[in-house]
Amino acid sequence: MPTILKITAQDTFEVRHPVLRHGKPLESCRFDGDDLATTHHFGLYENHQLKGVISLFEQQNAAFETPNQVQIRGMAVLENQQGKGYGRLLVQHCETVLRQGATDIIWFNARESAVDFYRKLGYEIVGDSFEIPNIGKHFVMWKRLDR
Repeated sequence: MPTILKITAQDTFEVRHPVLRHGKPLESCRFDGDDLATTHHFGLYENHQLKGVISLFEQQNAAFETPNQVQIRGMAVLENQQGKGYGRLLVQHCETVLRQGATDIIWFNARESAVDFYRKLGYEIVGDSFEIPNIGKHFVMWKRLDR
């Protein structure tokens, strides 16, 4: 049975690097705001091995009027562990954590290849696609949290 634990930004690199920044310098795994006290990182472990990661940033997006927004960044599951439901568990864990606070909206920049995954979890696209240089086409996706 997988376990989700709070981890450090540095701990996320073990999964961020091969999945999200493959072929790029390890330092490219560090995101602005990673080390802020308001940023939270979670790791999914099975058999004491890190299989997936996700991070929550207090970050505003002008597409949404509510001030109570949190951005998901760096959601990744090791390639050989994908398809086991780990990504869904990580996203649902974050939703549960955020429902306990004042967060109204979760949003993130989803890679084109991940849009269907997030739609199945109830997230919607807002606006047009955009390109992140050297990474690819993305869409802003969001969900209002019910309490």
